[in-house]
Amino acid sequence: MIQTRKSPFLPTTKKEVEQLGWDQLDVILFTGDAYVDHPSFGIAVIARVLENMGLKVAVVPQPNWQDDLRDFKKLGQPRLFFGVSSGNMDSMINHYTANKRLRSDDAYTAGDKAGFRPDYAATVYSTILKNLYPNVPVVLGGIEASLRRFTHYDYWCDTLKPSILVDSRADILVYGMGEQAIVSITKALLEGESISSLQTIPQTAFIAKDKDYKKIENLEEVEIPGFKECLSDKKVFATTFKTIEIESNKLRSKRLIEPVDGGYLVVNPPPTILMTEEELDAVYRLPFTRLPHPKYYKKGPIPAYEMIKFSVNIHRGCFGGCSFCTISAHQGKFIINRSQTSVLEEISKLSMMPDFKGHITDLGGPSANMYKLEGKNAYICSQCKKSSCLWPEVCFNLNTDNSQLIELYKRVRELPYIKKATIGSGIRLDLISEDNENNRRYKNDLIRYHVSGRLKVAPEHTSDKVLYMMRKPALSVFKKFHSDFIKINEAQNQRQQLIPYFISSHPGCTIDDMQQLSNEMRSMNIQPEQVQDFTPTPMTLASAMYYSGIDPYSMKPVFVEKIKENKIAQKEKFFWKKR
Repeated sequence: MIQTRKSPFLPTTKKEVEQLGWDQLDVILFTGDAYVDHPSFGIAVIARVLENMGLKVAVVPQPNWQDDLRDFKKLGQPRLFFGVSSGNMDSMINHYTANKRLRSDDAYTAGDKAGFRPDYAATVYSTILKNLYPNVPVVLGGIEASLRRFTHYDYWCDTLKPSILVDSRADILVYGMGEQAIVSITKALLEGESISSLQTIPQTAFIAKDKDYKKIENLEEVEIPGFKECLSDKKVFATTFKTIEIESNKLRSKRLIEPVDGGYLVVNPPPTILMTEEELDAVYRLPFTRLPHPKYYKKGPIPAYEMIKFSVNIHRGCFGGCSFCTISAHQGKFIINRSQTSVLEEISKLSMMPDFKGHITDLGGPSANMYKLEGKNAYICSQCKKSSCLWPEVCFNLNTDNSQLIELYKRVRELPYIKKATIGSGIRLDLISEDNENNRRYKNDLIRYHVSGRLKVAPEHTSDKVLYMMRKPALSVFKKFHSDFIKINEAQNQRQQLIPYFISSHPGCTIDDMQQLSNEMRSMNIQPEQVQDFTPTPMTLASAMYYSGIDPYSMKPVFVEKIKENKIAQKEKFFWKKR
């Protein structure tokens, strides 16, 4: 039962709590982002889910960790637990460029101002709370916790780091999209169980002092090498990463056990039954205001919010399995969809916002054209160990019929209050490369109706050797789409641009490969605008290759460019027209 209140937002200050007449909060959530009550912001989703359970919940955004810690004390001690997240991004990616230069902005802060969160924010917040309130449980979640749950390579320290549970001293970690796990944890605590007894909840991790932790019936356990063993031998780290990635992408995963100082890290697998369409719809029907908290009104816009405030997420998950991407490690490989009704309901709510001009800026997800796609034979999917359904070729068991997505686009176009609905998310080109009527219709509708003038796609490279390392399709796939894009625009008398994303200095990429990219783009008369120097992020295959110099699957050496000047030279190859 949702609590009634004067403000539609959850409280963030002691005054707001007192105005509600609450003596004690049940849960207090700390985040490194500004508080935006929107389903694209993880902490807002968790807050609304807990509120929907009838709990008294508060959000403390961007607490000051450098003063007398008053932000950590002002709301007192919650009855159940503290929740901690660094925000929608890993704080180190948020803070530093690929060349490890400190950024001067922060898209998740009002006014785009930097300096409102610490490095390794989740660890810093959790440690402060455990020092102040040692007997209150701390639940760690969000992208930073999710991707640092095992021993991982940290680019900014240029070394391996142990599980974030070791340094943060949090009691339990929720990885991935955490609604189901946080509800299970909360229900158990409400029933009087201790946080240390919660050892069998799917999609959670904890540290046990010894191997006398609770077993899960009919669930196989695999012990993987620990931090010290991985640190002493890069080959061990590479093979360990392979095990983690394989288990993370299975429908029925094993429980992974990793030795740590003082005990064992236990990582429970995700639920074997995926979140249903009805359950995901229920999350999006929670009473989000879809606005930043009023405290920011005079502090300038929040760029990350401005970018997504008129966009709609239609599904979760990605089965692309790109080497450099963290989406499948966080959201999972299997697609969880919203119903068309739920999507249309959200668009209706957006249309009533005072500054809405009739333009939906995105109908997408991690990959915009994976909506409603799944395996044809569920049993084959349940036995699959592959990290990608698209690489090195599209899986024979994957249903690539995008009829339901075409229908959704059409229904949105027909809404009387919608002038334009464009696709801002990346499109996986290999899903629509086969020449059939369905794909031709999808490309025609996409290019004719759903491009704002510039369509962004991500071929990432032109060298087939590098693309193989990236787990991306061959250059011929991009060339075919580029040709189709030109033909459809000419047929419709439209002048639109195709904007490709590329990455330099990815493992396996040499300066010669970048020269080839430059030559290919010149021949196609494309001047790349979206330029990204590869940044190793925790828990990706590319990062494992970057650190170890080894392909974890073949165990063969991989060339990795680590010299700063050479990395800059690779990136410079993008700008062939300028040169």
